[in-house]
Amino acid sequence: MQKLIVNGGRRLHGELKLQGSKNSALPIMAACVLSSEECSLRNCPRLTDVYSAARILNCLGCRCSFSGNTVTADPSGINATEIPESLMRQMRSSIMFMGAIIGRMGECTVSVPGGCELGPRPIDMHLAALRKMGVSVSDSGGRIVCRAERLHGAKISLPFPSVGATENVILCGVCAEGETVLNNAAREPEICDLCSFLRACGAQIKGDGGSRIVISGRAELHGCEYTVMPDRIAGATYLSMTAAAGGEIILTDACVPEMEPFLSVLEQTGCSIYTKDDSIYLRSGPRLRCVRERIRTMPHPGFPTDAQAVLMAALCKADGTSVFEENIFDCRYRHTDALNKMGADIQVLGKVAVVRGVRSLHGAEVEATDLRGGAAMVAAALSAEGETVITELHHIDRGYEKIEEAAASLGGDIRRV
Repeated sequence: MQKLIVNGGRRLHGELKLQGSKNSALPIMAACVLSSEECSLRNCPRLTDVYSAARILNCLGCRCSFSGNTVTADPSGINATEIPESLMRQMRSSIMFMGAIIGRMGECTVSVPGGCELGPRPIDMHLAALRKMGVSVSDSGGRIVCRAERLHGAKISLPFPSVGATENVILCGVCAEGETVLNNAAREPEICDLCSFLRACGAQIKGDGGSRIVISGRAELHGCEYTVMPDRIAGATYLSMTAAAGGEIILTDACVPEMEPFLSVLEQTGCSIYTKDDSIYLRSGPRLRCVRERIRTMPHPGFPTDAQAVLMAALCKADGTSVFEENIFDCRYRHTDALNKMGADIQVLGKVAVVRGVRSLHGAEVEATDLRGGAAMVAAALSAEGETVITELHHIDRGYEKIEEAAASLGGDIRRV
């Protein structure tokens, strides 16, 4: 069993190049299914979730390979419409292949996806939207069978701006007959990245980044070369890590405008933050201050739910009391038990977490509970006194390219054994 051993108490200093976005790379890889020609995706992060997506593509008959941080996908030989349950269980994002496969093949069979246990994330919205586009859906023994005699555009209004449902509608709509109008669409930057890739393949999409997206279906898409956007959540993690441990960092290849909802909150802790073009400089003070306004996770452009845990880790040692309100997922505070084990003072009351800053944290043996919770434990461990041992690293490896090497390059005492 692999584990991270962290000896905290060292200030972090240095420059770090930001990895490509996991939450962009995965839907873009799914979108390759819709092309009739080879696609080359640069800046793809080497993550277990990305490897899982590559295995799904290969299972469908798409030749997919990795070289460095470039994924090459040749979908010309796609001949299958079913994703085995074993592959679906490996990641939550596997459900987005549904829209792409239906768009290409007119049918698809999947099972309920896996991924982090963050509470119920039903796919009812996905299926309801697809039904409006002419897809019949049946559920048999945990397998979801979708078929479309004629896939057509539709007017769809989502009850909640779900990122996954928005992606599935876009992927299904770009090759459907006629026009699809999606209201209350998710506005996340990764949605815009997906649409930019599809436009590079010949798709006709307008309005992404806003709440109303209009898609004019085309019979066929062509291949392209594309560069995946930087990972704003990985950026938030390394900035929080440096704020927690103390020190300074220059984050390069960053997506500065897309990170602004997070940066504006982090700046309230007393960190000095300067941005220029695609780089972010952060210098932490001797001690962080609490964030006086309640930190509410919301769909973009609100504070991102994926950054909640890592910021909480930094605020464990801040002067004063910070209050979080989680509005996206029901079970997103599972990391708080581990942080409290390290000496934090966090009380969870439903969707609210109250963080009272303490003088210091101490090392402990903890288990990563999910992707972002595991990253929060790394950030807390780097700021703690003594040794911390973190296990269940498969959660962390789903979203971070060798997190221990990134932290060590900044001067952290961390190693994987």
